[in-house]
Formats: sequence, C-alpha cells, structure tokens
Amino acid sequence: MKCIIDNQVVLSRPPEGPLAAQIGSFAKSVSEQGYSLASIHRRVLLAACFSRWLKQKGVGLRSICSDHLVRYLRYRARHLRPCQGDAAALRHLIGFLRREGLIPGEKKSTCQLTPAEYCAQAFGQFLLEERALAHSTIINYVPFIRSFLEDRFGPGRVALSRLCASDVVRFVQRQAPRLHMKRAKLMTTALRSFLNYGRYLGEVSLDLAAAVPIVANWSMTSIPRAISAEHVRQLLASIDRRTAVRA
Repeated sequence: MKCIIDNQVVLSRPPEGPLAAQIGSFAKSVSEQGYSLASIHRRVLLAACFSRWLKQKGVGLRSICSDHLVRYLRYRARHLRPCQGDAAALRHLIGFLRREGLIPGEKKSTCQLTPAEYCAQAFGQFLLEERALAHSTIINYVPFIRSFLEDRFGPGRVALSRLCASDVVRFVQRQAPRLHMKRAKLMTTALRSFLNYGRYLGEVSLDLAAAVPIVANWSMTSIPRAISAEHVRQLLASIDRRTAVRA
C-alpha cells in the first residue's frame, strides 16, 4: 500500500521502525531548506530504508548513533549500487534527529588533531561511507597517508593543491626500503587511492596517482642467503669479462 509523506513524496509502503513517526517532519524540514523534489524524495526514501534496517537490528530511537549509519551504508552497498550522496543524506537525517533532541549528541573528542591527521581521517571516512571499504583496509591505508602528509607538510596546514610528483616519488623512495614487500605495495596502493581522492575533491588537478612508483618484486630465492668471500672470488674469477654473459 502506497504512502504519501508531507503531501509530496510517495513511498511504496508506509515507514516502519524507530524513525517511522519522524519521517514526515524530516521531509518537511528538508523541504523548508529549499531542496529540490528529487533530493527530498531521495532523503525520505533513505530515511525509511534506514528505519526499516534499524527495526531489523532491534535498535530503539534513543540508541541510534553515527555507527549505525556507517553499518547501514556498508549493508546497503552489499545489496545495491552505492550513490554518491547517500552518506551525506543520512548524515542530514542524523543531524535533524539531534537538533530535535530525539537522539543524543556525539561525544566530542578532547584530542586535538593535527591538519595531517584530520585530512587522513577524512580520507578514511570517505572510503568507509562513499566507497564502503572494509575497516581492515582503511586501518591499513590511513597511517600511510598520515605519514605522507606529515612528511610533506609537517605540523602545518595541508594544501593538497601544492602536491607534486616529486613529493610522491621522494616519499616512496624513502619508505619502501624500510618495509616488507607486501607492506610497501600496500603503501603505494594507499597513495594512489588518496591522490585519486584529492582529484575527486577538486584539490589535486594533476594525475599524481600515475606518479606513484611501482615497488620492485624481484625474487632472490635462487641465490644462497650466505656465501663466503672465497666462493665470491671463485665466482668472479670464472666470469669471462670480455663477453656480456658468463661463458
């Protein structure tokens, strides 16, 4: 049975779950803020779907928090193709519920983030909410990005528009020798992802992801791990230096 919300949005069925009674007032609030009808419909539909999911999880109205939003977006991404504005639309809903005093406000952290830490965390949040990546992937990526930004900008303001290819190459060349091969490859993957994120934000105009060096993957298993000086001398003596290859 169809349901009309705020005389302008038609849903295929009535809302259910802990937010069912709030969806009408949320639609009215969004409309009063000047959003287009398409945007209002999208926000109301997401709110109804989110409320239905909360009901399935047994979450009451006063227990709703930002973590539920993240979990729902991850669940939704497994079943439907993610839309770019979904995370922002649901944050809009959470903000409305807090302003109305229907759910508690978030506890503010007393720890002051540096500009590099803030930028790296924003990147991690983007991967989680917009790209629906696994927590384990984000946990691996973010420290590399924080180190890269601290290496380039120090404790000061992060200006992604000032990044250039040499910054990227220099960082990888310094860090890669200190890391295990798999970690080094993970670092370069994280950098490419971050630099593409910078282009998505419009702060990086060049394709700096293409400047990230490829970590060499040479296999040395055929060479003995320990060889004496005498054996090295014998090996060198056996080489015909007049040719390009060993005789």
